[in-house]
Amino acid sequence: MRELNSGLVDEATATGARSTAQIPGRENVGTSKPSELYRPLRAVIGCAVSLGMAVSFVHVLFLFLHVAPSNSVSQRYGNQINAWVYPLFEQNWRLFAPNPDSINQQISARTMTISADGTPQISGWFDLTALDNAAVRHSVFPSHTAQNMLRRAWTSYLETHGGDDQPRSERARMMQEYLANIATDRVAAHRPSTFENVQLRVISHQIAAPSTADTPRPATPGRGETRYLPWWKVTHRAH
Repeated sequence: MRELNSGLVDEATATGARSTAQIPGRENVGTSKPSELYRPLRAVIGCAVSLGMAVSFVHVLFLFLHVAPSNSVSQRYGNQINAWVYPLFEQNWRLFAPNPDSINQQISARTMTISADGTPQISGWFDLTALDNAAVRHSVFPSHTAQNMLRRAWTSYLETHGGDDQPRSERARMMQEYLANIATDRVAAHRPSTFENVQLRVISHQIAAPSTADTPRPATPGRGETRYLPWWKVTHRAH
């Protein structure tokens, strides 16, 4: 009797298996391997990693050519290297050979909007340097942006323009646009009105030498040199 029951169970199991296999659309149900399901995801991750490594390699290579002594490669691809490095990835050796500033500079900006009747409406001066100083003062971890962005943008502008404010190279035009964009962003963040033009004013004061027994350090800085930059059309944004 037991043998008969066992035979009936085996036959029923085999019949059910054959019936399941004969149902259309059920051939591959539950047969997909996990590796097949994750194959597209792994391909996307592999492409992203490869792209990141390629960009990192190009970045390191361009920075190396930028800081390395002049050679045939850096001379031949100088325009491409400068376009990649400036103004965000500029490199120098001041970490090892510091060259502290000898001039205090106060950089301010004002804006202009043309009204409907054609009359220019000019705002008051907005002190960009005071804004950076306030962000740094009493801060345990002051940001690199507040410490150096505006100052380095102005230094690079001086290096490329001299004293006549006329850009004579592609890098000079780029530094002019970079400086104008910084002023535009910072004024727009604190003055929500729209504007069409921006102008910068730079007041420079020589840093007085340390006081000695014979020559005490002056309590207040002397009269500084004031420089007005041209009005620049706002092309970045002004909100």
